[in-house]
Amino acid sequence: MQTNTGCSMAPSSWMRSLFSPSKNWFSAQPIKALSTRLRDHGFSLGDLLRARRVKEQATNVLFNKISLLLQKEENNLRTEALPRLQEVEGILGYTFKNSDLLEEAFTHASYQEKCLSYERLEYVGDSVLNILITKEQYFLYPNFPPGALSSLRSANVDTEKLARVAVKNKLHKYLRLRQPVLRKQIGDFVAALPKYPLHSNGLIDAPKVLADVVESTIGAIFIDSNSSLETTWEVAKGLLQPIITPEVLQTHPVKKLYETCQKHGLKLQLVDLWSKEGAYEVIVDKNLKGRGKCRAKKEVALNRAANNAYIKVVTKLGLKQ
Repeated sequence: MQTNTGCSMAPSSWMRSLFSPSKNWFSAQPIKALSTRLRDHGFSLGDLLRARRVKEQATNVLFNKISLLLQKEENNLRTEALPRLQEVEGILGYTFKNSDLLEEAFTHASYQEKCLSYERLEYVGDSVLNILITKEQYFLYPNFPPGALSSLRSANVDTEKLARVAVKNKLHKYLRLRQPVLRKQIGDFVAALPKYPLHSNGLIDAPKVLADVVESTIGAIFIDSNSSLETTWEVAKGLLQPIITPEVLQTHPVKKLYETCQKHGLKLQLVDLWSKEGAYEVIVDKNLKGRGKCRAKKEVALNRAANNAYIKVVTKLGLKQ
């Protein structure tokens, strides 16, 4: 058979084209003409309508089943999360006057559609924590210049440090979210911690969601305590232990590699292979000295490569790490 366009089309292919989303036979084509074309191939308009109706019913049944499963999962998550609030207050050593703030602090945006997530409290907690750490260190180290104080503060409030705080205090167990990939990242992070007891300086990928929940918790306490910095610091100081001090503060891998190479007249080259291989390579005096890989985060791949190269360089130079 030849269609109106002059193109050859088998009957079965022609029938399948009737159900294509691009076709709108029920409004754009006269019913009589459509009936005639169907009859030419041994079908009736009733057959077409019944097939369409069966398809719609099957789609609706599947949609309803999925909706019920999601609703059941949501109810289970709510049932599990709410009774645990008192446990969190026990960990913090603080009882909320407004328990809604604590719920908000532990609710990720993925938990349910249009939920009140922790993002606003995280914003508050981030600012408050920086003020609290700055104030504490200003009086603890009166002879430190701003640069040294800044490095020390960063080490105590960066993503990895706060993610460690969440894990150490088991706050991550109360986080309400619905992203399996985040759960996996948290699990990988927890598994990597024993290798670096205090801080890895960027050698492991710390999930931001863990740092977020610490900041949102601090923000919730600040708001609940009527903006009391003293009360908030009393809780935050306990959570942050052990606080990183100048005695244990380490230099960033890339920085210490640059400084070592510069001091000893070594030519340093960083090779970016991350977009293709998720890796970085470090060339020192035309020799490959380090390679680091992390597909999840480019910065971690660079840090790992720099750290590997640094160890080889100082070993060859006979220096202490």
